[in-house]
Amino acid sequence: MMVEPMNEDVLKQLADVLEQRKAADPESSYVAGLYAMGLDAILKKIGEEATETVIAGKGGDNEQIIYETADLWFHSMVLLAHKGLSPDDVLQELQRRFGLSGLEEKAARENR
Repeated sequence: MMVEPMNEDVLKQLADVLEQRKAADPESSYVAGLYAMGLDAILKKIGEEATETVIAGKGGDNEQIIYETADLWFHSMVLLAHKGLSPDDVLQELQRRFGLSGLEEKAARENR
């Protein structure tokens, strides 16, 4: 399988497209249709994709794991856009956690 070099801005490019789809006709775009159906439809889709990712993980086929994870990330980005958030918001949170032990991070969450 030939893969083009990774574009480091792919998350931003996708976020821009998802933002544009907010103004699109729901009949013309899958994402616009999700937005039109509302938050519950988006959340249901994320749940489906999370389940498919778990099943792929159990199955052990790396290509299927990548495929399903891409679907999960995509639909999670639809949720972010729907809520007026961006991938940068998530990346900032990951950066904040970087260097913390998992146990420290969990304890900090429990004390909120």
